[in-house]
Amino acid sequence: MNTEITGGINIAMKVPSHQYEATIAFYRDVVGLKPFTAKAPAIGFELGPNRLWIDEAPTMSQAEIWLELFTADFKSAANRLAKAGVVRCDAIEPLGEGFRGGWVTNPANIIHLVREPDAW
Repeated sequence: MNTEITGGINIAMKVPSHQYEATIAFYRDVVGLKPFTAKAPAIGFELGPNRLWIDEAPTMSQAEIWLELFTADFKSAANRLAKAGVVRCDAIEPLGEGFRGGWVTNPANIIHLVREPDAW
């Protein structure tokens, strides 16, 4: 079993509805990042070697950043994280039946998706 965990390529910014359009405009029009819509309705932007996804989150009062981590064996990595006292929070956003990954939070309450790279 491989419990190595590495950085992923996706960064999600969950933005309240009242800030959503202005945030999209900021990255597209002010900063000038190249947008893409591969997973509409989410809008993504090329952020160097990473992808910044801007997701509208109507139930949130402030924006949050969610990060992605990769592992070759999610079950083993999940066991490792649990032994370290890492909090699972899979109810935060459904991933679908059979998805090889899960949601965790770091001590500062930043959400991380830990997943096998080919899980989607």
